[in-house]
Amino acid sequence: MELTVQTPDGRTLTVEDSGNSGGKPVIVHMGTPNSRHLYGPTVADAKRHGLRLIGYDRPGYGGSTPKPGRTVADCAVDVTAICDALGLDRVASWGISGGGPHVLACAALLPDRVAAVAALASIAPYGAPGLDWFADMGQDNVDDFKLLASNEAAARAKMTEDWKGFLAATPAQMAEGMASLLTPTDAKVATGPVGEFMSAAMKDGMRESDEGWWEDGVSSMLPWGFELTEISVPVLLLHGRQDKFVPFGHGEWLAAHIPGVEARLTEEDGHLTLFESRIGAVHGWLAQHF
Repeated sequence: MELTVQTPDGRTLTVEDSGNSGGKPVIVHMGTPNSRHLYGPTVADAKRHGLRLIGYDRPGYGGSTPKPGRTVADCAVDVTAICDALGLDRVASWGISGGGPHVLACAALLPDRVAAVAALASIAPYGAPGLDWFADMGQDNVDDFKLLASNEAAARAKMTEDWKGFLAATPAQMAEGMASLLTPTDAKVATGPVGEFMSAAMKDGMRESDEGWWEDGVSSMLPWGFELTEISVPVLLLHGRQDKFVPFGHGEWLAAHIPGVEARLTEEDGHLTLFESRIGAVHGWLAQHF
């Protein structure tokens, strides 16, 4: 089921509700770029765990109104609006990759609403003390983030060109274009069913423009708008050493700085494999901590 939700400042959010009305609600924050769409096997697994998944387009994606200058923390307002519209007093949440900081924001800022969260392959704050943010990152991401940090106008122009190519690419071409980010572990996933879903979902999220992608990128390098020390709800953190999208060091840093976190840092996982193989464990953990 799809619906639209109005925020207090008059924006529109487009939401996908898996429709398991008897399940415990879980808000999903997909990666960057993203869309509201939920992967069929993930929805089926959630139902087996008694959960109801709810995805949404972050501002600037799909049918959601852009919000230039947004911070990561701003997502708490949007999640609250979704919960209010659906009559949800208490939810859990998980987020992956660029969605990781957003799920941590909800953990920090909405403890009365959010029971527990899981962050998978999350980036760490840019400029985090004691972390070499770019170490072991795939060259494509290094180049893009460094360009954004040094020349915002050039970065904006490059993203628009990348977006045009992205919309025209097949999943196989997309994987080929991300070669510097794909370890052998992730390369197997990139051209399979998960890769096909992600390609279609992201294209739909950016069918009109690249604004959401841009807003996500900028917000990831700005101060997030909250402190990890504010988190008081249970947090599950997953990160794999075979990850070139978001290096393993980010997961290690977050594991050392999130209060009370349960960290599962694996040697064998990459970035995409967490979505392919670990969501069932995430759902089981959230169901126990709801």
